[in-house]
Amino acid sequence: MGRLNPYSLQMQITRMFEQGQSFFATTKVQDWLKERNQNPADYDIIFHQKPAPPGSQEVIAIEIELRRKDGQPVDPWLQEQANLHA
Repeated sequence: MGRLNPYSLQMQITRMFEQGQSFFATTKVQDWLKERNQNPADYDIIFHQKPAPPGSQEVIAIEIELRRKDGQPVDPWLQEQANLHA
C-alpha cells in the first residue's frame, strides 16, 4: 500500500506546473501508478491545463488523462483517482 499523502495527485501535478516543474510531472504519475500495482509502461500520460474550479485558490488545474497503449479501456476507478480533488 502506498504511503498516505494529504495532497491528491492532481493537486501535486497542478503545483508542479505552476512552479515550472512540469518536466517531472510524468515521473510523478508513473510513481503513482506503481504504488497502485500498475505498470507505467502500459500507459500514455497526457496533461490538460484547465481553469481552476470556481472558489478554488488555484488559477489553473491540470487534468491527468491516462490512456492504455494496448487500446484497452483504462479502469474508470484509476482514472477517477488520478484526478481526485483533495
